[in-house]
Amino acid sequence: MSALLIKDILALPPDGREICTNGWVRTKRESKSVCFLEISDGSTIHNLQIVIDLPNNPLSNVISTISTGASIRVKGNLVPSQGSGQSKEIAAKDIFIYGTAPADEYPLQKKRHSFEFLREIAHLRPRTNTFGAIARVRSSMSFAIHTFFQERGFVYVHTPIITGSDCEGAGQMFQVTTLPLENVPMKEGTVDYTEDFFGKKASLTVSGQLEGETYALALTRIYTFGPTFRAENSNTSRHLAEFWMVEPEVAFCDIIGNMNLAEEFIKYILTWLLDKCADDMNFFNSRIDNNLIFTLENIIKNRFERITYTEAISLLEKSGENFEFPPKWGNDLQSEHERYITEKAFKKPVIITDYPKEIKAFYMKLNDDEKTVRAMDVLVPRLGEIIGGSEREADYDKLKNRMLELGLNPDDYWWYLDLRRFGTVPHSGFGLGFERLIQFVTGMQNIRDVIPYPRCVKTLEF
Repeated sequence: MSALLIKDILALPPDGREICTNGWVRTKRESKSVCFLEISDGSTIHNLQIVIDLPNNPLSNVISTISTGASIRVKGNLVPSQGSGQSKEIAAKDIFIYGTAPADEYPLQKKRHSFEFLREIAHLRPRTNTFGAIARVRSSMSFAIHTFFQERGFVYVHTPIITGSDCEGAGQMFQVTTLPLENVPMKEGTVDYTEDFFGKKASLTVSGQLEGETYALALTRIYTFGPTFRAENSNTSRHLAEFWMVEPEVAFCDIIGNMNLAEEFIKYILTWLLDKCADDMNFFNSRIDNNLIFTLENIIKNRFERITYTEAISLLEKSGENFEFPPKWGNDLQSEHERYITEKAFKKPVIITDYPKEIKAFYMKLNDDEKTVRAMDVLVPRLGEIIGGSEREADYDKLKNRMLELGLNPDDYWWYLDLRRFGTVPHSGFGLGFERLIQFVTGMQNIRDVIPYPRCVKTLEF
């Protein structure tokens, strides 16, 4: 008999049919006459109860070796439950133990563990309700993202992880080298990269955008979805050194089309989440943040407000709020500003456009005022920025001049500039940090808890 997943068993009527399933023991309760096991296989937030009548039962010897964490196979009949808390259970006829978990050694006993402690045993934390639910949400949201773009004719493009280009121009990149660090070859006082594997300085990518643009200007609609890296020395609950980015890029598309796509995208994946992951979302709503589902439903049903950066600064200056960082035209918006705009001023998502060019990347299209660029940030209540994007500069001379202004060498981006020489068109795109999204939709407070093995400052375990 083939084993069924618990999520499939729980969808069956308790009609006495014979069932086989596998799982890990969550709890064990035992009296003289009966033993109750609750098992989980990670396919659902719900456990399955196993009942073993003990008097004169040959399974008694097997049961004595079972404790929390043990892995077992169960065969029995699916019957209505006689107790509260579940509608059905398996009356066991046979139990096989795959592996024991000694109670004096297994760290996940039946009690609440702090998230800090669970990070120390990240190889076991997926067995908990919270981290099992996070894993299922990550999986479903990944599928939703691919489905959204595939349904709209986007081509999935794999961009390089190792690169010679600094997309953001911030310099916070992890260097990749095969040079012997104990004896680095030097030439005229600097590192001789001709001796390195690639013959030049190489780093882990901070974004697949630039390479993505090359494919958008051939295939019209593309998206990337892969790992990116940022060597930002920040040890906060919002930063990771390795994270996943979703980056669509669309040719023949201006900033308006970009905003429309971003709004449609957010509403689609949140609707998918509430539909496909209802049990897990109810868990997060009850255990992590009891306003979570209301917040997501509010985003789905409301049209996103659209204002300029200048209008946002004016709104903040007139708010009467005592901000830690006073708003000033020319400075970037802080999290407290973004939350005020979404949670108090408009009480819904807001897209802010036309930021000062000094605080945005070199590739963003310059507006006619030559002070601002066609950037956009999508802000949502409770989080702030969830998407950042722009219309890209399509004019060769303007893009080259912008590089020079920022101290970038145009020769390093010759291929990127070529896109503006040969059949240039308006094009736009945006980026969404996948872990920021998962943190937002689950209500988790620390981004290190929404990725299986977090990589951040001084953290490289597992």
